[in-house]
Amino acid sequence: MESGEDWRRLRDVPLFATLPDTDLRHLWQASVPRRYDTGELLRTQGAPADHLLVLLDGRTAASATTPGGRVVRFGAWNGPCALDKVALLDRAGHTATFTALAPCTVRAIPRARFMALLDDSAAVRAHVLRLLAAQARAQQHRLTDAVTLPCEARLAAWLLDAPAADGHVTLGGGQRELADLLGVTRVTVNRALSRLRRDGLIGPAEGGRIKVLAPELLALRAAPDSR
Repeated sequence: MESGEDWRRLRDVPLFATLPDTDLRHLWQASVPRRYDTGELLRTQGAPADHLLVLLDGRTAASATTPGGRVVRFGAWNGPCALDKVALLDRAGHTATFTALAPCTVRAIPRARFMALLDDSAAVRAHVLRLLAAQARAQQHRLTDAVTLPCEARLAAWLLDAPAADGHVTLGGGQRELADLLGVTRVTVNRALSRLRRDGLIGPAEGGRIKVLAPELLALRAAPDSR
């Protein structure tokens, strides 16, 4: 059951960081609650983007399938965050298929309501543009890394950037998911993990988690050209 103060959860979503309480309340009232179990699809690639999906709790992965049938993993996101904002702006359908990696709590805000907010507030428009620009720049860096860096360097960077608890990084979907994310085969990921373990940078995978033992040395592996 929702309480009268649940709208305050939108404050933690970066997209809405600059909104006054009145606008947050209105967005919450206009939104539709959704829950997804692990493995369920939140949205599919190409489907009409009629709502902005606000992930409050949980973790979701974005992927796309190439014409050749290969699955390309774009990344994974933890709540709270807003998903696939570009799809609302260009009306060309969702840019990826979003799959729940853990139980997800979502609020679906109608596109018309979100677009009206952009039209009414120059501050909100500027904030959204800054976020989209930062994400575009980060995506460009990831594409550059995928072309120029070896798998071990990309894996080291992923381990450093992934959410960690007590120094442990959760693999989520295991080596198969990680291989899709890095754009390599599962065998290649397995070999890169083995090298990092051999050199004492990480511990063995236990219960789907990896212990980062030497983050400073791992950072050097993530940027091999800087040495």
